[in-house]
Amino acid sequence: MFSPTPSPVHDVIVVGARAAGAATALLLARLGHDVLVVDRTELPSDTISTHQLARTGVVALQRWGLLDEVVASGAPAIRQVTFHTIGDPGHPPKPSVTRAIKDKSGVDFLVAPRRWVLDTLVARAAQRAGATIRYGVTVNGVLRDSAGGVVGVRGHDERDQPVELRARFVVGADGLGSRIARSVGAPRIVDRGAPGATLYAYYTGLPWPGIEFVTRTGSFAGVFPTHHGEAAIWVCLPTATALAARKGRSPEVAFTALLERAAPELAERLHDAARTSPVRGMLRAPNQIRRGVGPGWALVGDAAYHRDPVSGHGLSDAYRDAELLAVALDAALTGVVEEDVALAEYEQARLRESREIFDLTYALAQYPPISTFVELNKRLGDAIEAEAAALAARPIPGAALAWA
Repeated sequence: MFSPTPSPVHDVIVVGARAAGAATALLLARLGHDVLVVDRTELPSDTISTHQLARTGVVALQRWGLLDEVVASGAPAIRQVTFHTIGDPGHPPKPSVTRAIKDKSGVDFLVAPRRWVLDTLVARAAQRAGATIRYGVTVNGVLRDSAGGVVGVRGHDERDQPVELRARFVVGADGLGSRIARSVGAPRIVDRGAPGATLYAYYTGLPWPGIEFVTRTGSFAGVFPTHHGEAAIWVCLPTATALAARKGRSPEVAFTALLERAAPELAERLHDAARTSPVRGMLRAPNQIRRGVGPGWALVGDAAYHRDPVSGHGLSDAYRDAELLAVALDAALTGVVEEDVALAEYEQARLRESREIFDLTYALAQYPPISTFVELNKRLGDAIEAEAAALAARPIPGAALAWA
């Protein structure tokens, strides 16, 4: 009589192969660890995201040796930003201001690659570094030892066959609705509700010289140039306004009406463009932080921390925290520090480094008067520059292995 072959015990299982998960796996693999990534959806595939990277995210891609590859994929190097401010009725608009992207923290342009391109590129880099990726695996929960610590995951594959996988650490990088977070009982330690909405669609047929931001009382809209001569045209606004516009209308009709109110000159330009996608987005964008660590487990990306898209910082959050987590897990796996100490250091670092931008984002999502909104955006820009500089100054995890 044969006993079933026990599954191997990996160093780390990462649940979720997109931004935060692929980045965490890439860095841990470069540090020499046995990493298994599982995801129910095979890449390349798209996901809801406005996907313009703030400077922090671009610095991360450069540190990992992937920025040139992103540009080579067809994502345009964005070298200017134009700011439009529209006054209230009876008040003339302020002159538009165009500024060049400055050379700071080692990068002099921004990018807004489509997620189906970017996530695939980072996941493949993780595979080249030695990580294993299994698609078609749906994780339903975690495995625990007799003391209650997490030692793996359970679920099923694409043939609905049961799957049990074991590891010293499990990382939940499975997004806002994280099953890992629910399975480990990770509480929300901050929850400020979901006051804001974001809608977007892709357009082609016009020149897109750079990023554009359009500020008006009660809304924030703009343009992100991306692959294939397209641009993401987006509008952020209060949830109540979005729901009222959506009532009795198709998403496309509602989006057009909202954009005409938020950015009339941009909406007029789009008459000469062609929409190439459905309208997508979130009508209720949560602003929350979960407890991110426990015995044998950690959360990263939207599973741990989500904020309104109005600040355009989601990918940068994911990449920043992926580095923090990879360094912490490497320290625990190599015995430099005890597991609980390493996880506590990650938790403290991610909370410390995310808090200012979280607070600014939430304040922006209240859509205060224009003067306040503009001032908050300036403070956000300063916070992002400081964050990018701090990231650029750190040692690069696994750099020697990456470019050996």
